[in-house]
Amino acid sequence: MKYCNLLNKYSRFKTREVKVGNIVIGGDNPIRIQSMTTTSTMDTEGTVAESIRMIDAGCELVRITAPNKKEANNLQQIKDELKKRGYNTPIIADIHFTPNAAEVAAKIVEKVRVNPGNYADKKKFESIDYNDESYNSEIDRIREKFLPLVKICKSQGTAMRIGTNHGSLSDRILSRYGDTPKGMVESAMEFLRICRDEDYHEIILSMKASNTRVMVQAYRLLVAEMIKEKMNYPLHLGVTEAGEGEDGRIKSAVGIGTLLADGIGDTIRVSLTEAPEFEIPVAKKLLNHFDGIEEHEDISPISKNPLSQFEYKKRVTNEVLNIGGGNVPIVMADLSLKDKITAASLFGIGSNYSVPLDKWHLNDMAADYVFVGNHNLDFEVPGTLGIIYNYKKWQEHKKGYPLLTVNDYLDNSKLSPKLNIVYMCLEDVNNEVFLKLRKDKTAVLLIDTYNSNGFAEQRKLFIELMINDISTPVIIGRSYNDLPEDQLQLSASIDLGGLLLDGLGDGIFIAAKNCGSIQTINSLGFGILQASRTRISKTEYISCPSCGRTLFDLQETTAKIRKETDHLKGLKIGIMGCIVNGPGEMADADYGYVGTGKGKITLYKEQDVIEKNIPEKEAVQSLINLIKKYGDWVEKTSLS
Repeated sequence: MKYCNLLNKYSRFKTREVKVGNIVIGGDNPIRIQSMTTTSTMDTEGTVAESIRMIDAGCELVRITAPNKKEANNLQQIKDELKKRGYNTPIIADIHFTPNAAEVAAKIVEKVRVNPGNYADKKKFESIDYNDESYNSEIDRIREKFLPLVKICKSQGTAMRIGTNHGSLSDRILSRYGDTPKGMVESAMEFLRICRDEDYHEIILSMKASNTRVMVQAYRLLVAEMIKEKMNYPLHLGVTEAGEGEDGRIKSAVGIGTLLADGIGDTIRVSLTEAPEFEIPVAKKLLNHFDGIEEHEDISPISKNPLSQFEYKKRVTNEVLNIGGGNVPIVMADLSLKDKITAASLFGIGSNYSVPLDKWHLNDMAADYVFVGNHNLDFEVPGTLGIIYNYKKWQEHKKGYPLLTVNDYLDNSKLSPKLNIVYMCLEDVNNEVFLKLRKDKTAVLLIDTYNSNGFAEQRKLFIELMINDISTPVIIGRSYNDLPEDQLQLSASIDLGGLLLDGLGDGIFIAAKNCGSIQTINSLGFGILQASRTRISKTEYISCPSCGRTLFDLQETTAKIRKETDHLKGLKIGIMGCIVNGPGEMADADYGYVGTGKGKITLYKEQDVIEKNIPEKEAVQSLINLIKKYGDWVEKTSLS
């Protein structure tokens, strides 16, 4: 199935234009940036002030929750106040459960967003066995409830976003498709077909999930389905409940960036558990990554595509030491540019030497290998840390493992009996090197690119390996120079994350000159692997960005929970401000902390309610007790 224009050339998927107030989305128009207010919708002054901060930061569409008719009606006051102050930015009403609120809002604002899993459909977390007749009768019922909104939007010139969230699929969709990207797509398509039948086309679509794999697969499937049904509606991209800080930024860049790299997407939102105006600069920098990409160097066409881009399938590779095969992807750090490498140099890559204990301690984000170039190491390194030298330096002492050019690899028989890392770009691909790689069980490729569309070029290299039956493990390498840390964070996440989501890569290597500290770059590598769900090295927080429905201070609470639980490697904790998306968006979380009333918290184990309406001041400790009860708690150590 086709989901983008070309795999070898950057080309935006051409969507129809949709007018939202004074801006146009889709077509050849710029990719738009939007965000959402966190204030109560009834707090007119607070919402206006926050909206202005967002707009001044560069937000082009402001989304405001309207959970009932009262809030929906107050959107007029907010809109009028913004206009008085010289702001005409389009307003989006966010609707989940209440058709009557949507119908009110559609007469006031420029766009309404409805969630198919909640709007008019049934979401009671019940398992129902539908036959074709009962299933179709439910679609008829949905049509009846949805049509009034469609007709209002059509008559008023109001746009609509049909926005499916992974965690809020209806019981009906779950019964037939399960909790899958396919189910997400079908949930949206049912509503879209109703709109098409009514000749209403001012529609934007989204497929948001907190799991980047699910999110990317869902969008790809949606585009493929639209192509099949001769549709081309604009797409809004976002990783929902991405979290905060470094993790939220990396996760958003991996998900959104993967799709943008294939030309998919017309608007974006970076959903962070932070003030909404802080989301906008991140979104801008994410888009900056693609500046001028249309003029990238030519990449030869792809005649055969062996990749599985609608479901996750890891490329099958040989196992060389701890690289490839069934191993998690490795992280290779770069210390080659340092003037001198000492034991202290390893601290930044997660290896810490204890003088009193006279031993090394490796934390959960300790690099597996380190490239030292032509340096000599005059100290004992941790036994699990692999040292990579330039080939000529390695020949002098035969310690560690060599890094060779393709020519060195082909011309020399004096190689390591255990591991040889071969540096390769797409231009180095030829039958001679393929012949040697097929026979060599010690080789690992370190691939690189100098193409401004490096993502596509490296994907092409992987495709060449696959169609030529080369099972050599591959470390994905990328080099950056003189980037600010925040731009490096986003660019590397885009460049590497998309390949990892497609099951490509047995390790990563980020070479970043003048882009930040060794520790920052090392942490980034592990963050990208975590965001792509390929290697878990820390606690994962699925935390919503807050909105007017939020029942507690999300930033403060997330910080409290993180402080107590950030040592629980591999555990996924959902922190949700309200019940609207709470249980659903925590679909793959191990534990959930959900606001269910003013000052009241409900705790979940996976999707099961364990404790209801706990006083907020007791809830964090109750969460800890719950984790202990189910045997997932470990005590912090002094070295954690």
